[in-house]
Amino acid sequence: MHPTGNLRVLDQMVEKGVLTPEQREVARSYQQRMGGRIEDALLEVNAVDETALLKFIAGVNRTRFVSMEKLSKAEIDRATLDRVPKKLAERHGLCPVLWDAKSETISIVTADPADTTAQQEVQIAASAKKVNVFVALPTSVRAAINKHYNGDIHAFAVLDRAAQAQFSTMMDVYERNVLSEETMAHALVAGEATQERVLSGRELEKSGSSSAMGTRGMASDSYLETLNVLVSLLENTRPDLRGHSSHTARLVKKLAERIGVSSVEVAAYQIAAYVHDLGKMGTYHLTALNVAEYEGHRTQASKAYKAPLRLLEAIELPREARQSLESMYERFDGKGLPGPISGKEIPLGARLLAIADTYADLTQNPKNPYRKTLRPVQACEVLARFKGTIFDPNLVDLFKHSVTGDDLKARLLANRNLALLVEPDPEETTVLELRMIEQGFEVRIARTADQAMKFLEGGDIEVVISELDLKPQDGFALLGEARKRDWGKRLPWVILTSRVSSADAKRAFELGAADFMSKPVATGLLVAKLKQVMAREERDRAPRGVGGSLQEMGLPDIIQVLWHGRKSGSLKIRSGTEQGEIHFVDGAIYNSMWGKLRGEEAFYAMLTLTDGDFSLDPSFKAPQQVIQASPEALLLEGMRRLDESAR
Repeated sequence: MHPTGNLRVLDQMVEKGVLTPEQREVARSYQQRMGGRIEDALLEVNAVDETALLKFIAGVNRTRFVSMEKLSKAEIDRATLDRVPKKLAERHGLCPVLWDAKSETISIVTADPADTTAQQEVQIAASAKKVNVFVALPTSVRAAINKHYNGDIHAFAVLDRAAQAQFSTMMDVYERNVLSEETMAHALVAGEATQERVLSGRELEKSGSSSAMGTRGMASDSYLETLNVLVSLLENTRPDLRGHSSHTARLVKKLAERIGVSSVEVAAYQIAAYVHDLGKMGTYHLTALNVAEYEGHRTQASKAYKAPLRLLEAIELPREARQSLESMYERFDGKGLPGPISGKEIPLGARLLAIADTYADLTQNPKNPYRKTLRPVQACEVLARFKGTIFDPNLVDLFKHSVTGDDLKARLLANRNLALLVEPDPEETTVLELRMIEQGFEVRIARTADQAMKFLEGGDIEVVISELDLKPQDGFALLGEARKRDWGKRLPWVILTSRVSSADAKRAFELGAADFMSKPVATGLLVAKLKQVMAREERDRAPRGVGGSLQEMGLPDIIQVLWHGRKSGSLKIRSGTEQGEIHFVDGAIYNSMWGKLRGEEAFYAMLTLTDGDFSLDPSFKAPQQVIQASPEALLLEGMRRLDESAR
């Protein structure tokens, strides 16, 4: 079955007056955002009803059509089904409905009546002289395949319900089976009904969201929160995995935001993480790691990997969520399920979900392959062992930085040069950003020329790395505009582009680019080039500060990083309405201030903080040395006091 359907049918319907141009654009826009077939989009936005749509397609292809209602009532005998192998039916999205032995004619229903290749394969497989083709909706054909080949007696029933009602029904069923009414009432918060919290695809389209699960507005927040509540309640019956899916969703969100994908994609990846275990309540907990390592897990996964999608088939999940769920057991080396895809052919959401799901299992589930819960660093070491085989190596590195504090540590230790990376593709930026951070750069990301200009006008950018293929204006226009401004006349600018034309390189240098590099390029080479560019410019700027949350890295750890890194400056701490400072000179602690306290007592008071923000000002010069004790002695004494107070 073609993934999008025949998009030309839109123009044909407009020409015949079946659709207005406005309806065509609404349907096309919906299909682009949601994925799936154009026929489903037309019905979803109420541009046309089923009968009119099927009648038109059948007329164009000079054949007949079958409605969903009639197809759902069709009785197809086993002899007819045996004429067409299941794999062939699923691959082409068709279902045999009648075999006439006398005329050796087989009749099929399909959403692609013009697909002659599929018809030829059916004719050969069925040993038929003729193939009769009937048109049906894509969802109807899939339901027919599930019903007659897979034995799913509810395949058509789910299509008759709106997505909202479907989800409500699921909740009711699970409530009766595993939840008390009191638990459900508390979980759904403030008396909100499920129907008010989960919107159908049609309602979301009317709301103007840029995707079914866009992160703007209350609709998306309600949808995600409902998924969180529902799945968390279901997992109450799994003591070793209680809260697992919510934890996985948080990890996926953190990593996706770290990469810099759009808020719409972040929400879609979260949805996949919330529902990834639905219908997989078998003997094993399935993760990308244990599915790859153990035959029993692999066998179970081969049967269950589509379970979440089947349960939620009638709900308009975003395309990115569906892709993530379908491919979460793929391997980076191409040996995964359902295969065969590898590397970046695997959808980004699936690669993120594979890492987050495995990490959550290793750190929470005592029945994981190591038979004990691992510490974050240990779990990241496990992920690192399978870089390039099971997991995307670059995403593993970035994930490790995000969950172990290595990212923050690198920023604390480096004298930062602020770089602007202008690149529309999130994956292209991931590895480069990581390597630049490791080499002492602080990186800002812009996806469009307009975003880049806002960063540049804000000041402080010290070097720009830019693609040429940008919107709404290209990289040449961006560079040319920057050169007209006072702040941009001497700003180092490196072009990193997929273009290879010498004419493009010539134009870049004429506009004042410091270097022109074509993709793909080794990240080490590019970072070395950037350092050379910065050295040539001899830009004399003070080191930039860095900040973060005490929840991201505790104060004792920050102090040890600055001490061993022999850093100087003022570490400013804010918690609630209180604030303080710790002064460093070459790693030694010269003074501390917290409220009215000074010296060592202020230092010990701040060590008790677990919540708040910090920032390091490396340009600060300590006026005097008040504290004589070493950082090691201060930390040991501080820990001793904390232990005593806890007794």
